[in-house]
Amino acid sequence: MKRPMTKEGFLKLQEERDKLRKIERPQNIKDIAEARAHGDLSENAEYHAAKERQSFLEGKIRDIEYKIATAEIIDITSINTDKVVFGATVQLLDMSKGEAKKYKIVGEDEVDLKNGKISLNSPVGRALIGNKIGAIVTIKAPAGDREYEIQGISFEG
Repeated sequence: MKRPMTKEGFLKLQEERDKLRKIERPQNIKDIAEARAHGDLSENAEYHAAKERQSFLEGKIRDIEYKIATAEIIDITSINTDKVVFGATVQLLDMSKGEAKKYKIVGEDEVDLKNGKISLNSPVGRALIGNKIGAIVTIKAPAGDREYEIQGISFEG
């Protein structure tokens, strides 16, 4: 199954994988060797912690490699549509509060709520997809339904 992803998100995954492989894995190998040199491994907490860290790192590397292998990079700079689609940056107006909000719709591995990046599969993302400027969308939230007006759609690289 392919996972939609922006080029920016894909590059960040590659960067994280490379950091784990080239910096953290070698450091962990040194930590294991150093702890092993301290003697009795059965009661060596440093050794067990380093081995646990090694297992974590290898799992994380495998997970990232899977995400990279299954990524479908969507070039959002070539999208030309008046509808909300993957990669769109959407300007919204909260109809009840009068507050402006801005979200970029990204793949699940790129979500960053602090920077307004929401998942294509989130309730907000699903509600926005396919709508045009001027549409009023209802987003079901635990605190109750919220209505937003789509005020702008752009595709920023």
